[in-house]
Amino acid sequence: MTNDSLPVMETFYSLQGEGFHQGKAAFFIRLAGCDVGCVWCDVKESWDASKHPHRTIQSMVEEAASHPSPLVIITGGEPLLHQLDSLTNALKAAGKQVHLETSGSSPLSGNFDWICVSPKKFKAPLPEVLLKANELKVIVFNRHDLTWGESFQTQVPGSCLRFFQPEWDQRNSVTPLIIAYIEQNPKWQLTLQIHKYVQIP
Repeated sequence: MTNDSLPVMETFYSLQGEGFHQGKAAFFIRLAGCDVGCVWCDVKESWDASKHPHRTIQSMVEEAASHPSPLVIITGGEPLLHQLDSLTNALKAAGKQVHLETSGSSPLSGNFDWICVSPKKFKAPLPEVLLKANELKVIVFNRHDLTWGESFQTQVPGSCLRFFQPEWDQRNSVTPLIIAYIEQNPKWQLTLQIHKYVQIP
């Protein structure tokens, strides 16, 4: 990786489909490369960074600036495998609000307005990343994930929002479990992948 470019699987303009900011228009930068390897990942093609071209930071900022929404979401893959200071500083200088979606498994870099940490069993999040989380999003594949997710809620700031999200292919079986759990543990909230329901990127 050079200082002024990053491997990019795709960029696109759509609506944020998950979490606290769902429904908002946003420009997405999906960086390539991931060492977490979730079995249910829906963008496995992002894992191998060598299969995707590098793009200059300038080109990504120019593309982001061509869209009216101030919101830019950096996702992956696992974006924290890359040093993100230059990209985020350039986006901020262009007047953008910059959000991060990460498993938290690699050291934090970059200048962000919002950090969503979605911990994974396959590679644990770093405590220092959890401490910076504005949003904790736990993907629920089975009943045990509710208990597992609960273990993280004391590792994030008190102001951090806590979400359970059904894994898409298991949504019919686990959504009722999540609802029942939240009714008894109202510090948690339910989030759904609305972009999949309305069939947008």
